[in-house]
Parts: sequence; C-alpha cells; structure tokens
Amino acid sequence: MDFTALRKQFPVYAYEDIVYLDTAASSLTPQAVIDGMNEYYTRFPVNVHRGVYRLSYQATEAYTAARETVAKFIKASFEEIIFTRGASSALNLVAFSYGLSVLKPGDEIILSALEHHSNLLPWQAVAKQTGAVLKFVPLDPSGRITAEAFASTLSKKTRIVALTYVSNVMGYITPLKPIIALAHEQGAVVVVDAAQAAPHHAINVKELDCDFLAFSGHKMCGPTGIGVLYGKAHLLKAMPPIEYGGDMNDHVTLHDAVYKDPPYRFETGTPPIAEALGLASAIRFLQDIGLDAIAEHARHLREKALAGIEAISGITVYNPTTETGIITFNLDDVHPHDAVTYFDADGIALRAGHHCAQTVMQWLQVDATLRASFYLYNTDDDVKRFLDTLRRARTFFTEAGF
Repeated sequence: MDFTALRKQFPVYAYEDIVYLDTAASSLTPQAVIDGMNEYYTRFPVNVHRGVYRLSYQATEAYTAARETVAKFIKASFEEIIFTRGASSALNLVAFSYGLSVLKPGDEIILSALEHHSNLLPWQAVAKQTGAVLKFVPLDPSGRITAEAFASTLSKKTRIVALTYVSNVMGYITPLKPIIALAHEQGAVVVVDAAQAAPHHAINVKELDCDFLAFSGHKMCGPTGIGVLYGKAHLLKAMPPIEYGGDMNDHVTLHDAVYKDPPYRFETGTPPIAEALGLASAIRFLQDIGLDAIAEHARHLREKALAGIEAISGITVYNPTTETGIITFNLDDVHPHDAVTYFDADGIALRAGHHCAQTVMQWLQVDATLRASFYLYNTDDDVKRFLDTLRRARTFFTEAGF
C-alpha cells in the first residue's frame, strides 16, 4: 500500500500543509466518506422507517445497509448494533440502562486508571445511585493492565467489568480475552471501550466474547456525531430504554407503551442517517486498505519517531513500549500548552492536555502531556518534520530558560 499516495484522498491536504498527529482525538475525513454522506443529502434526504413513499424507502434501505456493514465489521448480528451519538453515548447507555437495572448495594464494578472519562464517569454516577463499589485494576510499573492484576481484583461480588481496549494516552492494548474469560467465570458482564481499537484492529466480538463494545465513527475516518454500541442480543432485549420518543415504540396509550425490540428501542427520534452512511463508507475505506496494514504502518512511524526522540535530550516519553501509533511525551520543564503552540506555528498538529483521562495523568504524576498519534495518512516525511520541529522546540525553550 502506498500510504503517501493515499493522502490525496483526504481533501484537507489540498488546503493545509499540515502534519496531522491528533488522530487519537479525531481522524481526518476521506472523500469517500464525504461522498457517502452527500449521497443521502442529494438523493434521498428524508426520514427513515416512517414514510411509505419511494424516497423514504430508499433512505431506509441505505440506513439498514449501513447497520449491516457495521455488524459485519465486528462480526455481530444486525439486531446487536445500536447507533448512538458516539462512544461516550454508547457507554452511557450501557451504564444507565444495564447498570442501573442490575446493580445492588455492595456489587462491584471493575475499572482501571487508564479509562477515558467516557468509561469512568458514567460508572461513578451509577455506583453512587446504586450503592455499588468501584474497584480498579492495579497497573504494572509501565502502566499496563495485566490479566494477573485483573484476577487479583476480581471477586464473587464483581458484576460489571468496564475496560479500555487500547488506552488513548498510553496506547497499550489490554489483554481482553483472558480478562473476559476470568470475568465470565464469576458471572460478570464485560463492557469494552474500543474507540481507539476499531480504527486500527480487526474486532471479532464473538471470538472476544465481550458483552458490550463501543466505538466512534470520527476516530476511524468516519463523521462526527455517530457511534456504535454492540451488545449481546439477550442482554439488549432485557434492557429498558433511557430515551423516549418517536419510532422506538410499537404501541402507545395514554398511560402506557410497548417498546420495540433492539436495536430500535434505543434509537428514539430521527437517527443519524447521513452519519450512518458515512460510517459505512469509512468502514469500506479502511477494509479496502486493510486494518493489519494500517496498524503496521502506524507502528513503523511510531518506531521511527521514537528512535529520533531518543537522540534528543530533555524529552520524557511515558509509553516507550507501546504497540500502537501513540507517543505520549513532554519536553522537560515545559508546559505542554506552551510546547504545542510552538509546534502549531510549524504546522504540526499535536494534542496537549489530560486527554479526557485525568486518572492517567495522576498515575503518571503530571498535570498534562503532549501526544502524537500516527495513522494511515501520515508518512515518513511527517515524522521527519515532527522531529525537526521537536529539536528546534527543545533548543528554543532551553535558550529561553526552561
């Protein structure tokens, strides 16, 4: 695969001479995805499910096909795919529908310090409402979740395990298969935040045997405003809706209602139709390239960048052994916001801050970090420009007395 030539499929590069290294926050959008959304807005820009006229039928068929594409992408069944506003919305749905339904005082929810706020805050809220207890898998010295540490945290009181597949700060891959097997031995349900995994790794929910899994469109070349919740069919069928309104019910009287089966029970109102078509286009785009090739390309760029960073003094890298395209680092004694401003002036787009993962910052004992995340549209030349700017930045701040 010629990844340099692939950049031509991303319109932003025609307008900006930019080294974009913030994919872990949100990826760039290829023309194929824009075209997929425009097909809806130009050919059948009407609502789905309700109309009995031709355009509504076409829109419904396209929307249904998008759900089928997503289901095949993670090896799930059609009725196990719920479209949401994003991974955050999907994880909130699990917490406030399933979690509130099953948890009792003293039940345990296992999390980790690596969790994005979207997979931490909902469980904090649910624990407070139900009297459940939050427990956290201790991280190893490098900041990883291990199956051994998980086993030491698991107990007969564990009801829910909610863990990241790939950390958005450290880039580490969680060993989910043994963790899920251990959790199921105790009768616990496992929720996986796959927002950072889906853009890079083939996911088979049947082999993984997770109970719920969430990911976002905008981190995998898709549009903003859409995410996916996968749930095992029998679990979804037993869960109550948490939003109510049009198109999620079968029968309504003045005092009661009968709700549709999943997935429609959880998709009230007008759904993200154009976004669903855009997500399906993004999936086809990634599959045409090959997820294995994308992951290998990101690893290659990360290794090249890390080798260059090691030759520069005054840089701290917090995840030197990561398997993915994320490098989290700081210029010693320089606030990340100051550093990222210098990079931006040179056309390098990095992320600076706590990355919606303040518990990771607390574990690292820093207020914030810089983060470079490589993806399919990045090139060896991007790495060179990044390293050149890093060297100049280190010299600039050193001479300025930092």
